[in-house]
Amino acid sequence: MFKKILIANRGEIACRVIATARRLGIQTVAVHSEADARARHVELADEAVCIGPPPSRQSYLLGDKIIEAAKATGAQAIHPGYGFLSENEDFARRVEEEGLVFIGPKHGAIAAMGDKIASKKLALQAGVNTIPGHNEPILSAEEAVAIANKIGYPVMLKASAGGGGKGLRVAHNDKECAEGLVSCRNEAKNSFGDDRVFMEKFIEQPRHIEIQVLADAHGHALYLWERECSIQRRHQKVIEEAPSPFISEATRKAMGEQAVQLAKAVGYQSAGTVEFVVGKDQGFYFLEMNTRLQVEHPVTECITGLDLVEWMLRIAAGEKLSLQQSELKRDGWAMECRINAEDPYRGFLPSTGRLVRYQPPAADLMQGEASSGLGVRVDTGVFEGGEIPMHYDSMIAKLIVHGTDRADAIARMREALNGFVIRGIASNIPFQAALLAHPDFQTGNFDTGFIARHWPQGFTAESVTHEDPDFLVALAAFVRRKTRERAVGISGQLPGHEVGLDNKLIAITHLGEGNQLRQQVRVVETPGRAGVARILVDGKSYEIECHSRLIDVRLSGTVNGRDFVAQVERGMAKNPLAFRLQHLGKSVEITVLRQRHAELQALMPYKAPPDTSSLLLSPMPGLLVQLAAGVGQKVQAGDRLAVIEAMKMENVLFAAQDVTIAEVLSKPGESLSVDQPILRFER
Repeated sequence: MFKKILIANRGEIACRVIATARRLGIQTVAVHSEADARARHVELADEAVCIGPPPSRQSYLLGDKIIEAAKATGAQAIHPGYGFLSENEDFARRVEEEGLVFIGPKHGAIAAMGDKIASKKLALQAGVNTIPGHNEPILSAEEAVAIANKIGYPVMLKASAGGGGKGLRVAHNDKECAEGLVSCRNEAKNSFGDDRVFMEKFIEQPRHIEIQVLADAHGHALYLWERECSIQRRHQKVIEEAPSPFISEATRKAMGEQAVQLAKAVGYQSAGTVEFVVGKDQGFYFLEMNTRLQVEHPVTECITGLDLVEWMLRIAAGEKLSLQQSELKRDGWAMECRINAEDPYRGFLPSTGRLVRYQPPAADLMQGEASSGLGVRVDTGVFEGGEIPMHYDSMIAKLIVHGTDRADAIARMREALNGFVIRGIASNIPFQAALLAHPDFQTGNFDTGFIARHWPQGFTAESVTHEDPDFLVALAAFVRRKTRERAVGISGQLPGHEVGLDNKLIAITHLGEGNQLRQQVRVVETPGRAGVARILVDGKSYEIECHSRLIDVRLSGTVNGRDFVAQVERGMAKNPLAFRLQHLGKSVEITVLRQRHAELQALMPYKAPPDTSSLLLSPMPGLLVQLAAGVGQKVQAGDRLAVIEAMKMENVLFAAQDVTIAEVLSKPGESLSVDQPILRFER
């Protein structure tokens, strides 16, 4: 076994590899950019080497610098994690040529599976089901249309070197096919430097299901069951689970066996994933093979009890797989939510900045200890007070739960999301909560079009419903009551102005734009029971018991005998008396007042926000990389105005109507905050 390894990555996955290496007694070397000098993976590693400026192309993508760091620190092997150089055949070859070990498959396997056309041919030769299609590069729109008519619409155009949803189009007719080919080729050339595009039949109501494989250097390979990855937004996975609620045991076995056939055919050595698209009739077809560790690998670790990073290390060190297929068991149900720094209410735009508060739910499953039983696991690369930089992807953490069955896993995940405290930046937790609450998700009735079908106009605050909104009102009243009870006991109060306790109150839920919902609230005395109160909301009774500190954001307790976890904060910037409550993805502001104070509050005028219609505002924090218009220039609706870049994502801002530029308020190269003015238009 290696004595020291270098991890050629950052963030959550670097921390994940360090956890297993530490357990095995292996020393670790972290590499980092200047932006990551104080990152969590740097703190956890035994050594750290700075390899360049913040942009990944000047740091994490520089293979020579990474190899140089490995040799300088005496590392014997390099683990690439996922992303960056993990599937770069040239890097894997260079590592081997320099006398180091690449902790992953050999470069030949990476090359064979990295080219989608070549990999499909190889899969066909290995006896793996493949989607009907045309596996040669398509050179013209006319050729594309002819092939599509032969295969039958709908068809999918895919860039050979594509990934992450880039270079992919679905066509339902000749016009879409011709236009899609041009778009795919241009996008693929710009993103990957390779404009080859092929075509295949588009599977309707498709499921995205992948098989985890392990293969050693001695010809032994096995499959570790499947992961259901159909909940996707714009081809990016959002929730993953194992096993799949859809496929039968016969389909599971057939998919697993074909995945092993492919791994053996390509001479695979390491952990890898064979991805399939599965139709509504359970017909399954090869998509691609990911020659690396997957983001969602923890769900497989939970149900099998195996540490995949450990097996990657053991296989790379030349060890044989000690397991047989018949020995592998499935235990319970695991689910993973990707917690990302993005604002679901602003079209999922990136959200960067400082993590003012960061309190993940309590974990009883640890990274690198996959067989610990049922519970919650948090894989993360950040910490409270740390920075979410604009230069890398948006992942904050992976929240994983392991339950006895699917219903138990969903319940555990919903409670864990309730207790995940993130402040200072936006996160996609409300969106995850809405997905978990959807009836079709809970019954397993979904495919890859689930999100686009149910939220065609995007995600809004109204998209998140709560099964019992009055509970949030009762909880706000409970916290106010307990705060007042404590204040009553403060000595030295001015006579005649002592803090009093009122049992009859008014709860005001702020609905936005000056709209309010007012409800009668009554507190029923519970003498001698600290941390307990019975709250009546419009006659509905809630007996709440909570012994969390009142200053804590995360409160846990019981309501009418049922456990709950919620987040409560007091002192909003616009309303210092209001409570901000979060539960099941729903976020509300509630003010609880004495009846006379509520009467006076109703007389307060609503202050409308300022009119910003004459301004172009930045919809996200990021770098202003381009301004396409200057002072005095007339632009038409649909014209490009500016380009903002953050987290490897470009966001182009277009003119909503015909306007004339009156003033330039931000310059290219400037770092923008949310809603920072960029341009002012003439009225």
